[in-house]
Amino acid sequence: MDIAISASWLLPLILTGIAALLLWTKSKRNFPDKIPPFPSQPWPILGHFWEIRSNSRDKMKAWRKAAGDIYSLDIGGELHILVNDYNLIKEIWVKHADYIVNSKQSFAAEILAESNKGIMTARDNNWKEQRTTSLSILRLFGMGKNVMAEKIQEEVSYVLEKLGSFKGQPEDVRLLLNVCVSNVICSVAVGQRFEHDDPYFVRFMILLRDALKYNRSVAILTPFKYLYYLPGDLFHAKKWTKASTEINERFGKVYINKLKQAFKENEDPENFVAAYIKEMKKLNDNGADTNLSEENLVAIIRLLFLAGTETISTTILWCLLYMLHYPEVQEKVYREIEAHVGIERIPNMFDKPKLVYLNAVIMETQRFASLIPVGIMREVSDTFELGGFTLPKGSILWPVLDSVHYEKKIWGDPENFRPERFIDANGVFIHREELIPFCIGRRMCLGMALARMELFLFLSAMFQRFKFEPADNSGILPTLKESFGTSCVPQPYKIKFTSRRGLV
Repeated sequence: MDIAISASWLLPLILTGIAALLLWTKSKRNFPDKIPPFPSQPWPILGHFWEIRSNSRDKMKAWRKAAGDIYSLDIGGELHILVNDYNLIKEIWVKHADYIVNSKQSFAAEILAESNKGIMTARDNNWKEQRTTSLSILRLFGMGKNVMAEKIQEEVSYVLEKLGSFKGQPEDVRLLLNVCVSNVICSVAVGQRFEHDDPYFVRFMILLRDALKYNRSVAILTPFKYLYYLPGDLFHAKKWTKASTEINERFGKVYINKLKQAFKENEDPENFVAAYIKEMKKLNDNGADTNLSEENLVAIIRLLFLAGTETISTTILWCLLYMLHYPEVQEKVYREIEAHVGIERIPNMFDKPKLVYLNAVIMETQRFASLIPVGIMREVSDTFELGGFTLPKGSILWPVLDSVHYEKKIWGDPENFRPERFIDANGVFIHREELIPFCIGRRMCLGMALARMELFLFLSAMFQRFKFEPADNSGILPTLKESFGTSCVPQPYKIKFTSRRGLV
């Protein structure tokens, strides 16, 4: 018995020993002089790893206070440089963009055999071609135009019908919003929307949930990837791998094959996948040197769903939650819609310029929630100098978006939810360049135009049709404290949707 138990621990001990040896070897730091300062002394081998595993929002604020607007972290022997302050981020991400073309190479991409694939992890010329082609296709389908608005309005109508069916009873609408936003992406990506109880679509939503939930867990393993192969799943990285692989196999590859078989040379493509296949075939037939491939397309499809679903539905959830805490803001939005649109028809994109206060509320929601505290990390391709510091080749740069969205010298009172900061004295909407929820520079969010359109159309219709009220009359409102994961999401809460028509 004792021998059997000892044997069962032998392999984990050997693997742990090998991992420790490799980490120790890697941890013989050889960082150059003049790098930005460390906010605290790094631990041997691990560096600051344990300090970033959980909610690092408060930690980053403390680090900035201790070390300044630009400081370094040692994560398992890798040099990570965190950049705070809008001007510094703009200086690097825009003016020095040629030094940070590529995103950080991740263990996640390695697991899925997607290194230098898609858009998120693609590098150099491949990244440029994938991004240029994807943007061209999205514009072809009317991204930010009324063609796309029609697809969104179909899901908006469903949301309104579903919220009305609750009859004023409190509900948690997180799943409803996720499903509807994902269906918009389905329409764009593969030209099909699904019924919400379709077993295939339900399974797909479960996979999306797991891929999003555990994405950060697998990301932090990059310097310690040997831990992935230990028995068990301490970091939930294997759950992420299973979900992501199944998304690729059961959805991405299935629809690529289906649309390849249905492809007709002389017909205009009706969705993203078909348009990509057509462009790929044209370039190959002409003998052009191209990076367009099915492997890249599989990675792009998954990115469209992961990025497009989470950010929009979670931003709507935050906005609804803020309206419970600021009912006077909610009432002001409704009165604006009532005055400029009326209540007989659902608002459309032509109404957007007239609804100044609603636009300000959406912008303030994005700033106040600061959904993505840190933007996509970039790898420095060649050493350069900034503000007296050396940013060495191979180091990883973090754009700390939280530091911009909560910067007192920009916003004055960043701790307050105040939409008026986006409206001037003449009642004109102000486009604040310091609001960067989609990041900044060449790799800013591909779906920004779609995201803005979805937020406006979903929220304007919901504000027009319903009054958002607390689940009970106790006077205790749901907390504004976030749950920290891939993004910052509200803790689960229920809300009542009372029909405005019943209040008249």
